[in-house]
Amino acid sequence: MIRLFKHYIPHAVILLGVLDYVLLVIASEAAWQVRAAQIGMDPGLFAERWLPLTGSAAIVWLAMIAVGVYGPHALRSLRFAGARLLVAISLGTIALATIDWVLPGEHFWRSTLLYAMIFSVLVLVVDRLLLNSFLGSSAFRRRVMVLGAGDRAERLRELADRPEAGFVIVSFIAMAEPDRVVEEAIAREAIHDLGRLVENLGVSEVVLALQERRNSLPLNDLLRIKTKGVHVNDFSSFLERETGRVDLDTVNPSWLIFSDGFSSGRMLSSVTKRMFDIIASLALLIATLPVIALFALLVKLDSRGPAFFRQKRVGLYGEPFHLIKLRSMRMDAEKDGAQWAEKNDRRITRVGRFIRKVRIDELPQTWSVLKGEMSFVGPRPEVPQFVSDLQEQIPYYTERHMVKPGITGWAQINYPYGASIEDSRTKLEYDLYYAKNYTPFLDLVILLQTVRVILWPEGAR
Repeated sequence: MIRLFKHYIPHAVILLGVLDYVLLVIASEAAWQVRAAQIGMDPGLFAERWLPLTGSAAIVWLAMIAVGVYGPHALRSLRFAGARLLVAISLGTIALATIDWVLPGEHFWRSTLLYAMIFSVLVLVVDRLLLNSFLGSSAFRRRVMVLGAGDRAERLRELADRPEAGFVIVSFIAMAEPDRVVEEAIAREAIHDLGRLVENLGVSEVVLALQERRNSLPLNDLLRIKTKGVHVNDFSSFLERETGRVDLDTVNPSWLIFSDGFSSGRMLSSVTKRMFDIIASLALLIATLPVIALFALLVKLDSRGPAFFRQKRVGLYGEPFHLIKLRSMRMDAEKDGAQWAEKNDRRITRVGRFIRKVRIDELPQTWSVLKGEMSFVGPRPEVPQFVSDLQEQIPYYTERHMVKPGITGWAQINYPYGASIEDSRTKLEYDLYYAKNYTPFLDLVILLQTVRVILWPEGAR
């Protein structure tokens, strides 16, 4: 994986993304050449139009990121990728047509955009036909050796068996653990020179997956491996990188304290984040005011009660604030106190079911963003009653309040809607990853991926 602004991106995604962008530029240039030939016009030099062509390719490329073209399932399923490619290129073309309408120019004629759209679909589908098997092959994955043969080693094997895994385990080494789970692991005593074995197997990374490290840390082995130029990683850090979550089953306070992350040097990032929140919330409130007003009227007509729902939530540093949403449930929905939303929840109104699916009920929250109580990106704020219960049952739950809550977040784009203690635990693992690795780049990734969640709202309730 490549670490970009503290966030890890698989090599396969980087390779495919760069190749896609180059192909989009080529498709745009081919569209211009074809249209110029049709009308008998001199196409001119590429140097005269490289900026609008690369810019148009960038807009389509961002649309591809937004709808999940580079997600794990899209990298392994051509049918899955094809559907998202069509949606992304269509959205990108609509955006370019809008730009052409606002800022008319000679490089974005509608006919040119049509040709560019057709060429883009063709080259990107062919690209995936050629690369699909290569990207999924073990030759393209990182070669990992696991020191350990217990439950943690078994978890790594299960992770490596997933189609989207970016690594392959070439060997398990049993380090005198009492409970051996991985039967095929090689006993450490049977290996004369572990460093030589690492070289012979072409290992690029060694993961320490011991159940108990106290008084059993193989320091000599780790030192020998490290001096061979091979990266050595601990179990928790490896899981964090590969899954995008902080694994609550294995972390401890010392790991959170000494591991990379939770940087204090975030003043510039925080100022940038706040400026973006103010500008974007103002623009969004102005642009969506007619939509909010329309659905507020529909909510009033559909069921008895106010159009807006106001509820106390827990915000930054545990401070309470009042969140405002379009009401999607009946007035008596919480007569017995706050409850988890359920699948096919009978408390949800007819209009409420629709506005939840397309996230229109979330739009009034931009007022909280403008006031500074929330951000566009961050952990979802919970009601105080849930927070009190979850803090008693889930370790490190309080740490999620060290960052400002958001309308969307890392947990929301990676995990479907959760309505249980176990779901909250999993979402906390994603929230801790966000709090630990926050950068403006990660915020941009989350905002783009939120489009995918809106278009394919599998987890909405």
